Amino acid sequence: MELNRENCLEVLGNIQEPDLKKDIVSLNLVDDLHITSNEITLVVHVSNPAMHARKRMQEAVEFNLKRVFGNSITINCQVKPIPTEANKVRRKILPDVKHIIAISSGKGGVGKSTVTANLAGGLTKAGYRVGIVDADIYGPSMPTMFDVVNERPTMIDVEGTPMINPVISYGIKLLSIGFFTEQDNAVVWRGPMAAKAMTQMFTDAYWGELDYLLIDLPPGTGDIHLSLVQTVPLDGAVIVSTPQEVALADARRGVYMFQMDTVNVPVVGIVENMAWFTPAELPENKYYIFGRDGAKNLAEGMNVPFLGHIPLVQSVREAGDAGRPAVFQENTPTGNAFDELVRTFVTNVQSIKERKSAKV
Repeated sequence: MELNRENCLEVLGNIQEPDLKKDIVSLNLVDDLHITSNEITLVVHVSNPAMHARKRMQEAVEFNLKRVFGNSITINCQVKPIPTEANKVRRKILPDVKHIIAISSGKGGVGKSTVTANLAGGLTKAGYRVGIVDADIYGPSMPTMFDVVNERPTMIDVEGTPMINPVISYGIKLLSIGFFTEQDNAVVWRGPMAAKAMTQMFTDAYWGELDYLLIDLPPGTGDIHLSLVQTVPLDGAVIVSTPQEVALADARRGVYMFQMDTVNVPVVGIVENMAWFTPAELPENKYYIFGRDGAKNLAEGMNVPFLGHIPLVQSVREAGDAGRPAVFQENTPTGNAFDELVRTFVTNVQSIKERKSAKV
């Protein structure tokens, strides 16, 4: 086959964008195609910005072009994320969600779900449209934290396709595996089954237009986390830790996971939860029972942003158990701490978006 633009585009038209399920030519994802007698230069855009997704596309382009035009051809192929404005149109999964943020922790018991619930509540108070996917398959807690344990998602018809309609509480859209299982029953699933259940909460649900979709991940670094990165184009990740060293070691691994070349998700920042204990009868006192500034120092040492301190106070636990996140308590130290966390979070997410746009 003669090496020319028409034939080159015909070959590229056999390459499918894995998330959008159509070929890269019909999706207009091929840019800056230049051809000489022995060299092809081009830019291909993909919906998943992760390094492994871009690498796979580059390998597919090189393999198909060399297969047709010969191994002696030099191919210079750059693979970039779809430009921000176009991404809203072209992204098949969650096309109308502006920011998708994972909330993670290296270990359990550090208050990750509490931070997720209150971050969502604070964003809603600030006027943003927010949703939560409770992807903590083995320990779903969002139904309790938002007082919707007895609620069940309904089905909605979207352009002829039946889809899951999330539960709404305090204006926040919610989906959790807890809605589909009995509250007292253990979820005993192997990794692939759990990953499939999580994926369906994105692909089979109608989220509509959202400013932020927060994903409450299970603790650790395992199958669920890798499946998430492969399925959903994450815009960032928040790491939650307590100040003591045993939690910090796991938080450090969580940061490294998102920074791996095969994952490559920006870290929005680290939250230090249970930073100090303040008893109700001594509201001005601070007792650093888990250590002081451990997560803050970790953030500085790893050169990632620090989002803020959240104190350990009884009202936070009571608010979660009662199904009304503490961020909705006006003019309290805890409510103010979460409000400040929200402001810093929004600023950092916007900075990541601007840096990503500048690179495209």
